[in-house]
Amino acid sequence: MAALSDNDQEKIKHSIEWAEKNTSGEIRVCIEKKCKIEVLDRAVVCFHDLEMHKTKLNNGVLIYVATDDHKFAIIGDKGINALVPTDFWNSTKDLMASQFKNGNLAEGISVGIIEAGKQLKKYFPYQSGDGNELPDDIVFLP
Repeated sequence: MAALSDNDQEKIKHSIEWAEKNTSGEIRVCIEKKCKIEVLDRAVVCFHDLEMHKTKLNNGVLIYVATDDHKFAIIGDKGINALVPTDFWNSTKDLMASQFKNGNLAEGISVGIIEAGKQLKKYFPYQSGDGNELPDDIVFLP
């Protein structure tokens, strides 16, 4: 997986903004070069480090990518996990992987964001007064 250009970063940020516009849910993207532990475990650590478990409705979604190691995970908090179909995370991961295999890192991440946004909109629709609880910026870890 290649690094993200400025245009790629803008595309991802716009995908997050679009997805969150229709929901009270929160989506974050966390990227680092190497993943030194099991990818799902690392995603959980990042989820907590970014305080995603503190959203009001427990409806945060994290997309974690380790670019050099070609590993990624998409996870959701307990509120969204309790409601999405059991195969949702794996099917979304498959859609992302097909983009990654074609060298489309930004498109793969955006696909994951959009799919998560659809589920968040379905189960946690935007309510008047909903505020953005977490930043939309991509988190790059050293």
